[in-house]
Amino acid sequence: MTGITTHGEKRLVLVSGRAHPELAKDVASELDIELLPTTAYDFANGEIYVRFNESVRGSDVFVLQSHTTPINQWLMEQLIMVDALKRASAKRITVVAPFYPYARQDKKHRGREPISARLVADLFKTAGADRLMSVDLHAAQSQGFFDGPVDHLWAQPILTDYVRSRIDPARTSVVSPDAGRIRVAEMWAAKFGGVPLAFVHKTRDISRPNQAVANRVVGDVEGRTAVLVDDLIDTGGTIAEAVKVVLAAGASDVIVAATHGVLSDPAAQRLSESGAREVIVTDTLPITADKRFPELTVLPIAPLLGRAIREVFDDGSVTSLFDGVA
Repeated sequence: MTGITTHGEKRLVLVSGRAHPELAKDVASELDIELLPTTAYDFANGEIYVRFNESVRGSDVFVLQSHTTPINQWLMEQLIMVDALKRASAKRITVVAPFYPYARQDKKHRGREPISARLVADLFKTAGADRLMSVDLHAAQSQGFFDGPVDHLWAQPILTDYVRSRIDPARTSVVSPDAGRIRVAEMWAAKFGGVPLAFVHKTRDISRPNQAVANRVVGDVEGRTAVLVDDLIDTGGTIAEAVKVVLAAGASDVIVAATHGVLSDPAAQRLSESGAREVIVTDTLPITADKRFPELTVLPIAPLLGRAIREVFDDGSVTSLFDGVA
């Protein structure tokens, strides 16, 4: 006999940081499991302590953390959790980061700048992560930053199914807020049966963050519902200006749809005053009371995360969640 064969079953374990406990509970419910009991707290000087209260030896562990404000604290907490799992002999560790931290810093615009999205991937790998899972990366090529499998999930089916119930496709145009997101807008237009496509021409000063100037609309929006699509809304300046420009170009009304509702102040005020009929995001990030406004609709992302985690655990196909092909 040259070896020992065991007959133990695989064990799926879901652990969560403290950034977005509601989402963690919803994902656990989708998987019909309980979150692993965890002790986590901050020392007086800000250092983070984490300990898992049950054994994870030989388990397939998914570490869920939403990177909201304060983003650096929650990133560090997730890294510490991964390190603790590695040292506790987890068999496979998957980082689940619905909103990937530092995703917008995916390239150098000028000399002497970092590529922070790559640094984050390296940190996850060094901590002990075997796999990454995220939703609607700011740039799809960021998948190549991590040395291992990356599951890039799309929230588009969740958003398009909802928006379809709010529009008349015969009188709808899909609008990209800038030229760089046209490919995403094309996919939305195809989902609605090939509706017209437009984009907002804007200029941005790369030395001044969160500031852009929307100039004019390229494409047909007159007399139509404009569905303005993006991957995230931070301070809301770009989207709010785009809404105003689209309405000025003759659109009958505007619906805004984005995956990640960062909604940094003063986004709620800007969006509520922009003239948009509805602003739709998912709950990849917690939407606290101060970020909410009457026109805001928040769709659940937990069903998508739960299905993806199950596919990874069962060695299935995550791609099949989107194109129906195993």
